[in-house]
Amino acid sequence: MRSPNPQDMMNASFQAFWMMAEAQWVIALRLAGMAGFWPMSASEPSRMVSEKLAAGQASAIAAMKAGMAGGTPGDVALAAIKPLRRRTRANARRLTRAVGQAK
Repeated sequence: MRSPNPQDMMNASFQAFWMMAEAQWVIALRLAGMAGFWPMSASEPSRMVSEKLAAGQASAIAAMKAGMAGGTPGDVALAAIKPLRRRTRANARRLTRAVGQAK
């Protein structure tokens, strides 16, 4: 196991920041969609509930694998954030793209 350095946790912090910013954007788009101000598919409310379980499980598994492989705390944090960030980024792109397709 290599020793942790501040850069590891700094990188994890940046990834967590972007994940949270994307999550807030997705929440705003979904709320606007539910209120009728933003185009959104009818299956979006059930999708937003069901995807949380899969993303949480993927995050926990990735963090466990990184920890068992001898990763530093930064490595474990990055591994845990990666599946969540992948999902929030994909949702933000998909929901934003919905506007261009609604025309």
